[in-house]
Amino acid sequence: MKTTYIILPLLCVCTALAAQDNNHQHSEDSTDIFFRHLQLNELTVTGVTGDTKLKHATAPVSIVSPQVLRATASTNIIDAIAHQPGVSQLTTGGSISKPIIRGLGYNRVVVMSEGVRQEGQQWGDEHGVEVDGSSVGSVEILKGPASLMYGSDAMAGVVILHSQPTLSEGEMAANVSSEYQTNNGLFAYHLSLAGNQKGFVWDARYADKRAHAYKNKYDGYVPGSQFVERAGRLMLGLNKAWGHSRLTWTSYHLTPGIIEGERDEETGELTHEDGFSGHGYGETLPFQQVKHYKAVWDNSLNLSSGYLKAVVGYQQNRRQEFEESFDDYELFFKLHTLTYDLRYVTSEFSGWKLSTGIGGMYQYSGNKGEEYLIPDYRLFDFGVYATATKTLDDRWTLNGGVRYDHRRLHGDELMEDDELRFTDFSRHFNGVTGSVGAVCNINEYFNLRMNVARGFRTPNMSELASNGVHEGSIRYELGNQQLKAEYSLQADLGLDFTSRYVSAQLALFANRIDNYIFTHRQAEEIEEGYLTYAYTQGDARLLGFEAGVDIHPVHSVHFSNTFSYVDAQLMHQPADSKYLPFTPAPHWSSELKWELAHHSHSTVSTHAVHEYRHTHPSHGFSFNNVFVSGGLDCYLKQTHIYKADDTETETPGYVLLSLSTGADIQVKGKKIAELYVSADNLLNKAYQNHLSRLKYADENVVTGRSGVFNMGRNITFKVVVPIKM
Repeated sequence: MKTTYIILPLLCVCTALAAQDNNHQHSEDSTDIFFRHLQLNELTVTGVTGDTKLKHATAPVSIVSPQVLRATASTNIIDAIAHQPGVSQLTTGGSISKPIIRGLGYNRVVVMSEGVRQEGQQWGDEHGVEVDGSSVGSVEILKGPASLMYGSDAMAGVVILHSQPTLSEGEMAANVSSEYQTNNGLFAYHLSLAGNQKGFVWDARYADKRAHAYKNKYDGYVPGSQFVERAGRLMLGLNKAWGHSRLTWTSYHLTPGIIEGERDEETGELTHEDGFSGHGYGETLPFQQVKHYKAVWDNSLNLSSGYLKAVVGYQQNRRQEFEESFDDYELFFKLHTLTYDLRYVTSEFSGWKLSTGIGGMYQYSGNKGEEYLIPDYRLFDFGVYATATKTLDDRWTLNGGVRYDHRRLHGDELMEDDELRFTDFSRHFNGVTGSVGAVCNINEYFNLRMNVARGFRTPNMSELASNGVHEGSIRYELGNQQLKAEYSLQADLGLDFTSRYVSAQLALFANRIDNYIFTHRQAEEIEEGYLTYAYTQGDARLLGFEAGVDIHPVHSVHFSNTFSYVDAQLMHQPADSKYLPFTPAPHWSSELKWELAHHSHSTVSTHAVHEYRHTHPSHGFSFNNVFVSGGLDCYLKQTHIYKADDTETETPGYVLLSLSTGADIQVKGKKIAELYVSADNLLNKAYQNHLSRLKYADENVVTGRSGVFNMGRNITFKVVVPIKM
C-alpha cells in the first residue's frame, strides 16, 4: 500500500491549504454545472458544417478542454481522450493507441491535426497517431458519418486535434512543463514560446518523452514496451483584419520497442534476446523508428458575406522496423501525402448558413526495406460537398448536405526471388453521401437532437493487397483485391437535460454497414510462428448508446457517471461468427470530484475582478482551482466475440480505481504554476483490455494465462509553469 502512503498525505495537504480560501460565498460560481453547460453551448465546433454553436449541432459532438487535457495522465494524445463517452482505444503497449469511435476504428476514423487529415499508415494495428500531445490545445470528437467535409474514411467519426490558439495582440508568453510516471519511469518535458506583435504571430515548441518498460503483477516488466518520443513545432503567420495566413512545420520522432510476448518454455516468463533490463531507456531489438514530418499552409480570407478558407499540407511518414541489427532495417514504408482543402462559409443571413468546398489528396507509398507487407502504391482522390443550416426562431435548427467522392488506387507489381509477391492492379471507387438533422431546444431544460447520415469508405491498400508478416501485430496478413467499398446508414437520437443541480445526456444510435471489412483467422499458417489472418467482408449492423449524468448537489461537488455500449453484429451468420471482432466492452465510468477552492472571473466584468481583488487581498502564496477526485472505470465482460477459427477470445470484466488532485499556485494573486498528481489503477489490478493486441501473445505455460497484461499501478506527477512576458 505504498501508493496510499503517498496519495493520502497529498490530498490532506491540498485540503488544508484550500481551507484558507474556502470561506467566501459561491452564489453563481462558474464551476456550477448549470453555468458550465451554458458556456459549453456557446462553444463553436468546426466538424459538422463549418463553424457552428455546439447547441445547434445535430450530430453528437464531444469537447475535451485544455484544462481536462492538462489534468489527465496519459502516455499519448489518444490515451488522453479515450475516457470520453463512446470513445475507446486499440493499444499496443504504452506508446501506441488508435482511436475507436462507437466500435469502429482504423481508416474509419479521420484524425485532423494542424487543419489537415493525419496520414501515417493508420491501417496497422501498431500504427498510432503521430502527434505530440503537448502541442494540442483542445479536442473535438464528432461521432458518426455526419461530417461531409472529410469524405471517405470519416465513417465512424472525426477526431479534431486543435492546436494552441494564437495569442492576443501585443502578448508574448512561454511555457515549461514536466511530467514523471512511476510505473514505466516516463519522463517528459515541454517548452514553448509564442507571441503576437502587430499581427505577426509565432509559436515554437519542443517536447521530449522517454519511458522504460512498463510492469504489472503478472508479467513483471514487459520487454519491448519502452519508447522515446521527440517532437518540434514552428508556426509563423499573420493575423490581420482581412483574415490570417500561417505556415506550420512539425516534426515527430517515435522509437517504440516491439512487444513480441515470447515466453520461456519452462518458467513462463517473458523473454528477450537483447540483454533486456526493465529500467533501461535504450533501444533493444526488435524496435520501430517512426518519423513524421508535416508542413501546412493555412489561409483564411474574411469577406463581407462570409469567409474563404484554403489549406494545403504535405506530410512524409517514415516507418522502419529493426529486427536483427540496429543499423539495418527489415521493413521500411515511406509515405508521401499532399492534401488540399478549399472551403467557403457564408455568414448567417435570414437564419441561413451555407458552406461549400472541394478537397482531396494524393499519396505515394514506397517500400525501402528487405521485407514486404503491402506493395508500392499511389492514391488520388477528390470530393465536393455543400451543406446548409437553417435556424427557425429560437427553438429549431435544421441542417443537411450532400457530398460526392472519387478515389483511385494503384498497386505495383513486385517479384521476389522469381516469385510473384504482389500483382499490378488498379481500383476505382465513387461514393455519394449525405446527412440531414435537426435540433429542437424544447425549453431551457431539454434539447432534442436527431440526425440521419450516409457514410462511405474505400478499402485501403493493406486490406486489398497485404501479403506478408506484420511483426507489430505478430501475424501474417492476406489482402483481398475483390473487396468492395463500405456504405453505412446511421440514425442518431439524443436528448440533453440541464438544470441547476443535474445535467444528463442520452445518445442512441443505429448503424447499418454494407460490405463491412474485417480480418479473420485462417487455420493454416503460411509462415511458421505467425498466425494467418485474411481480410473478408459482410453486412453488419451496430446498435448502442452513450448515457451520462452529472449531479451537483452542493457547490463544488460533482458526481458524474457515463455508460457506453455498442452491440456489433454481422448479418446472417452462424453463432460463432455472429459478432464483429474487436468490439469495445461495455464501459461505465464514475467520478466524484470536489473543488475545494476556485476563484474564477471568466464570467464577470473587469470591474468585478478588481473589486474582488480589493476585498480579497493576497499575501504570499495562495492556491486556486484546487480539486480532489476519485474515479472508477468498470469494463464489463465482453462475450460478444468472433469465435470462428479462434479469431478472438472472451475478456473478463475488471474495475480500475483512480485518485487525482491538482492546484494552481499563486504569488500575490498571479499564477506561477499548475501542479497535478494522479494515481491510476490504484489497486494494481492485473487486467487485459479487450482491444489490446497483446492479449493474443504466447501462453504462460506455468499459469495458463495467455497474452501480455496492461500496465499496473501508475502514479503521475505533472507541473506546468506559465511565463508571461
